[in-house]
Amino acid sequence: MQTTFRMDGLTGSERPVKPWMKVAPTIITIGIIAAFAVHGRIAQPAHYNDFADHSAIFGISHAADVLSNAGFALVAIWGWLALRPHRNSDRLRPGWPGYRLFLIGLFLTAFGSAFFHLAPGNGRLTWDMLPIALAGAGLLVGVRGDTRPESKTNIEAIVLGLYAAASVAWWVATDRHGAGDLRPYLLLQVLPLILIPLWQSIYRAPRADRIAFAAAMMLYVVAKIAEVLDHQIANTLHFVSGHTLKHLLATAATAAIVWGLTRRISDGGGRRGYFGIMEKYR
Repeated sequence: MQTTFRMDGLTGSERPVKPWMKVAPTIITIGIIAAFAVHGRIAQPAHYNDFADHSAIFGISHAADVLSNAGFALVAIWGWLALRPHRNSDRLRPGWPGYRLFLIGLFLTAFGSAFFHLAPGNGRLTWDMLPIALAGAGLLVGVRGDTRPESKTNIEAIVLGLYAAASVAWWVATDRHGAGDLRPYLLLQVLPLILIPLWQSIYRAPRADRIAFAAAMMLYVVAKIAEVLDHQIANTLHFVSGHTLKHLLATAATAAIVWGLTRRISDGGGRRGYFGIMEKYR
């Protein structure tokens, strides 16, 4: 097999993808899995369900945490309406099975998370975790399809979707025995933050894609920080809790991703970045 070349639409340079770069994501993934295995069980924080938001609107308890999930549904609907008509286009087809799963998971997150926050507890947490896991799995498959159009993303979407469901089922089963283990679930939250920018760097994604996904990753990291500082933010700002802020920031992160994809399909001219691939196989 000859070396695969990719055209960078911004610099106009044609550079080979070195073999060691291609295997780097696999090595890193194995390393993360090994680190999780060595670390041992990761449990849900003891007071995780003790959220700072105690607002009530129209009889809805924890109203800010509940209603702030609406943004996920709106972004999912926007993405579906904007992207689905272009699912067979050259710019979207390779990653569409993953992005479809991402949008479905995102839409379900709005309802699953709202249901959980109405009466927070481990019994309802499953319905919050499952769609988030599906969205993470879909995002991984989508970007992998963008960067590796030869990959079988329909199969990968099914496999990672099943893994997402299994990761939540694992937590449920272990939690019932008093030893809840979040490691398989957390893997789907960690891997996109590492593999997506890595794939896009290796395969020279267009600048607009890199900017959109980088903004999304940064917003998501800030969202997780806000989640951890739930009570501290509520006590400082008074008008919003950290967890509500987490929902809003995470919504902005997903909107950045959808914006990047819509910009891609609406961009005129020839194919760019990894969409201008010059494949040279045997």
